[in-house]
Amino acid sequence: MSTSLAERATELLRGFGIDPATAGGTGEAWTCRSPIDGSELVGVRAHTAAEVAAAIAAADAAFAEWRLTPAPVRGRLVKRLGELIGEHKQALADLVTIEVGKIGSEALGEVQEMIDICDLAVGLSRQLFGRTMPSERAGHRLQEVWHPLGVVGVISAFNFPVAVWSWNAAIALVCGDTVVWKPSELAPLTALATSALLAQAAAEVGAPAAVGALVLGDRAVGEALVESPAVALVSATGSTRMGREVGPRVASRFGRVLLELGGNNAVVLAPSADLDVAVSSMVFAAAGTAGQRCTSLRRLIVHSSVAEATLDRLARAYASLPVGDPLDPATLVGPLITGRAFDAMQAALAEAVADGGEVLAGGERVEVGTGGWYVRPALVRMPSQTPVMLRETFAPILYAVTYDDFDEALRLHNAASQGLSAGIFTRDQTEAELFLATADTGITNVNVGTSGAEIGGAFGGEKETGGGRESGSDAWRAYMRRATNTINYSGTVALAQGVQFGGG
Repeated sequence: MSTSLAERATELLRGFGIDPATAGGTGEAWTCRSPIDGSELVGVRAHTAAEVAAAIAAADAAFAEWRLTPAPVRGRLVKRLGELIGEHKQALADLVTIEVGKIGSEALGEVQEMIDICDLAVGLSRQLFGRTMPSERAGHRLQEVWHPLGVVGVISAFNFPVAVWSWNAAIALVCGDTVVWKPSELAPLTALATSALLAQAAAEVGAPAAVGALVLGDRAVGEALVESPAVALVSATGSTRMGREVGPRVASRFGRVLLELGGNNAVVLAPSADLDVAVSSMVFAAAGTAGQRCTSLRRLIVHSSVAEATLDRLARAYASLPVGDPLDPATLVGPLITGRAFDAMQAALAEAVADGGEVLAGGERVEVGTGGWYVRPALVRMPSQTPVMLRETFAPILYAVTYDDFDEALRLHNAASQGLSAGIFTRDQTEAELFLATADTGITNVNVGTSGAEIGGAFGGEKETGGGRESGSDAWRAYMRRATNTINYSGTVALAQGVQFGGG
């Protein structure tokens, strides 16, 4: 099995025109492992500090040309990138599965997100609108214009190894920025493949080669992006702990940050909820990607009158989930990324039980013939919302607490320090509207689970989630700078607010 995974990864990389023997930089070598069985895949080499600096400098130089390229022309690059991703969709999804353990459907869905965001960005390339405002001075025009920002540094996490990069890169490129990408050390192969497609698209449409660069390595590579004054915006996806380090360091040099950090997402389940819809939605939200999404469902706040029926149905659904090799089409729950993730899950479950919680389903390791760290998603009933529930554990644990009063449910929901995604299941319009008005999250849903956001809306959250927004809506403004212009065509001098300054 291990040999076939390594051989398959090598074969896939060669299909993208990548020779694994020369992939990456000239720095320290490391070999990534597949969470499917823990086996070694393909060795890559990190980029040295000098190579990272050179990549940033090249992107900065390319920005001088790219910023002056008309936005619809920039859109041609992203259009071709989306076409190439579509042509290599299955191969790229296979790499995602091998490298980070996503089941086939979710891996294909992630690649489809890349195609979708390219489509959105191409349309956006003709819609980077400013405003014209009325001037108080006769013969003057007041307008707002948006300009490219500069080099965008993207630091991505393992759980969405390609989609999150595309959210940033597709939008940044049509906005006139250049992009330098530092992927997770756990997912360099998908990054190599994706970067090869961008390089091919750039060559085909005549864009500067350095509009997109890839830099591989450990924390030091990410720190180089954070510290470089040439990097105008750092878009970082990861833990809240990481965001606490990145944010102040970029701010200290007056750069910009776009942070997509942790999530501790909850669903409120009201007495009027359609349990068929609710249970199906919650099982995917909590167990999909083995609970390793920032939008994964972590907390269920369920009305006491329907708690027993809801928890019984969830427990039965959890017991029936096929856990195993993600390369098997029948599998719905693949592996945790590493043994450390399994240990963190077990520690959290032990703390929950010590706090009076009862494990209703799952939590145990599942032995799969391939090896790897597989677990059955856990459902835990808690007597109250304890500290372990308010700390995000990046694993498939769903904690459940009951409520009797809707205001109490809202308080329980908003008690988390993160504010990414939320959902309510109810047929009561008043409850739905109150939840939408008071839930302190960036993504708030009615009769929809917490994960599976569409690219048309802005993605991101509040509080310790970082406040960043990516993908659709007006998220493009994060990648541009605003200028207010005043044009005087009156032939006279007129000061604002009626100020008179004679002489001369």
